[in-house]
Amino acid sequence: MWVSLALLALGVSLAVVAPRLLARADWPEREPIVALWVWQCVVAAVLLSFALSMTFSAAAAWQEVRGRVFATAPAGVVEAYALAALGPWSATLAVLLACGGLWTGAMLTREVRASRARRRRQRAELLVRVPQLPGEEAEAAPLVLLEGDRPGAWWLPGPRPQLIVTTAALRRLKGRQLDAVLAHEQGHARARHDWLLYCAAALASGFPRVPVFAAFREEMHRLVELAADDSASKRFGRLTIALALVGLNEDRGVFGPCPTPHTEVPRRVTRLLTAEPRLTPGHRLRLTAAAALMPAAPLLLALAPGLTALG
Repeated sequence: MWVSLALLALGVSLAVVAPRLLARADWPEREPIVALWVWQCVVAAVLLSFALSMTFSAAAAWQEVRGRVFATAPAGVVEAYALAALGPWSATLAVLLACGGLWTGAMLTREVRASRARRRRQRAELLVRVPQLPGEEAEAAPLVLLEGDRPGAWWLPGPRPQLIVTTAALRRLKGRQLDAVLAHEQGHARARHDWLLYCAAALASGFPRVPVFAAFREEMHRLVELAADDSASKRFGRLTIALALVGLNEDRGVFGPCPTPHTEVPRRVTRLLTAEPRLTPGHRLRLTAAAALMPAAPLLLALAPGLTALG
């Protein structure tokens, strides 16, 4: 039972400390793809800690669960976990953590359903504005040209992702800027950033007072845009994608003194123009490996008493 409490403490500690450490770091702006990986590993470690804590608490409370968890384990291994140490508290903890898991699943299901409904509504609006001609296939076209007075280009996720570009964007963007914008949106589609945003939104809405989940949602929205910028700039250059961002957003007042819903755009443009040097390959490798070890920590903690008993 003490293993269950230790796993619970590990999950809570990661949920509180990890966002603060990542907020103080200066490298995520330079390496957004690595930062996305680190955030995913942090959240996975938190969720895994809670899931393992629930499993051991349930094994301590109910013989049926214990028989399944320790079905092939020697008697010495079962004794090493001291499952009866906290008595009735184990059942309470198991039920609370199970409710948290069910709530997480419900929030993710709600987010996916809401996103699908939103996509269906957007696709229906597209068909109204861009009706299909007789003889055209019913499948969604990968690229849609939309008549509009405001420059815009965005990605509509789904089983068949669509890139939507307005005619005003075609008139505004010069040279390879349109290609850079399309590469940016294709970077979103290729990396399936929509699922990252679904999970982040589900966790943050389901547990709004948990710091790691609130920060996870905020950082995912920021980092996926930076990662897509970098993906496009590798092919077309930082200046090209920066000029394209300015062209698409200058009519929206985002570069003025008053705050707007697109306040991240000027920061993205500044980041592209300043072009701070990337981390060295060795530094990126160490960060990636250290992040991968975080989900392994709760596993090692869960297996430690059993391995000690077998040793």
